[in-house]
Amino acid sequence: MQLSSLPMEEGNEPTVKTRPTQSRVARQRLLRLLVPFLLLCVAISFISLYMIRYFGVQTTLPTALASFQTCVNVEERNKLDLEHWIRPPSNLLHNMTDTQLLWRASFVPQIKEYPFARVPKIAFMFLTKGPLPLAPLWERFFKGHEGLYSIYIHALPSFQADFPSSSVFYRKQIPSQLTEWGTMSMCDAERRLLANALLDISNERFVLVSESCIPIYKFNIVYPYLTKSNHSFMGVFDDPGPFGRGRYSYNMAPEVNIAEWRKGSQWFEINRKVATYIAEDTKFYPKFLEFCRPACYVDEHYFPTMLTIQAGDLLANRSITWVDWSRGGPHPGTFGKADITEEFLKRLLEGETCLYNNQTSSVCFLFARKFAPSALEPLLLVAPKYFGY
Repeated sequence: MQLSSLPMEEGNEPTVKTRPTQSRVARQRLLRLLVPFLLLCVAISFISLYMIRYFGVQTTLPTALASFQTCVNVEERNKLDLEHWIRPPSNLLHNMTDTQLLWRASFVPQIKEYPFARVPKIAFMFLTKGPLPLAPLWERFFKGHEGLYSIYIHALPSFQADFPSSSVFYRKQIPSQLTEWGTMSMCDAERRLLANALLDISNERFVLVSESCIPIYKFNIVYPYLTKSNHSFMGVFDDPGPFGRGRYSYNMAPEVNIAEWRKGSQWFEINRKVATYIAEDTKFYPKFLEFCRPACYVDEHYFPTMLTIQAGDLLANRSITWVDWSRGGPHPGTFGKADITEEFLKRLLEGETCLYNNQTSSVCFLFARKFAPSALEPLLLVAPKYFGY
């Protein structure tokens, strides 16, 4: 019996041909599902780009992720941001040039009320050649008043201070340059001190002292006297003689005319507004640099003249640093160990009257100079009785 293979072949043929047909149908169905989805994604992308470009709409993903960062809440983060601006420099040494420093120091908030609990501080700026031989007296004066004062030291660049870490003078030296008496380099040093002190926004009053200065009242008297004063203290007067107007150069005009020319004490105490005037000055500085040279001693004329023109109503026109010119000569008298007597101290503290906030006051001087290193020991002995510290 002969078997026919045709039915088998015909029976197998549908099986072979049905599988590719089913696969194509599945792919077609998948494409029909994917194409609309892809078109929808493209449409959403275009819409998102359009909204970001024209409406500034931002994706919400970073915001959503930020909400999970619970370690620092919004209030705390804002506080840290503010502290970045108001925190004083942790290290007084920096690499800024004088131009960069004065530019940075000239920043002034336009809103007068501070958005934080600001405690006004007094910046004590020591302009010195090197060591501070009367430092133990100042240490006693500052003791117990942390947070109410700042200290800055401008010494010769070669000087390396060796104050212990427990001292109030530890790491208070600022970047400095050589200074020469009677030249603009002296004013540059004073501006450098002011600019560094202005970087601390809590500094409200600025006192310039030397290594031969001492405080003659306790801190509890000095602090309110300065912080409550309506004026800055700088000795300013019009001297018509050869050592006043006689030093004026007509090349100073038109910025300064002879009627505005003033003379004054180098040792001053000023508020923050006046300190900013000095730091930001670019109008008067070039004139004094070029046309006030010995025998015109610029440290006696630059600040008094400039501030008389710009802020005369803010000056008390007197100094709060006592000096003795009775011995004659180009420099005030210097007092050593033998000079520290009861009679001398009474002369230092008594017999003066002056105006303070337009009221008569018997407290006219808060500091005194010049004292030699030998005066330290007797001054430490008499300070509790006569100075109150």
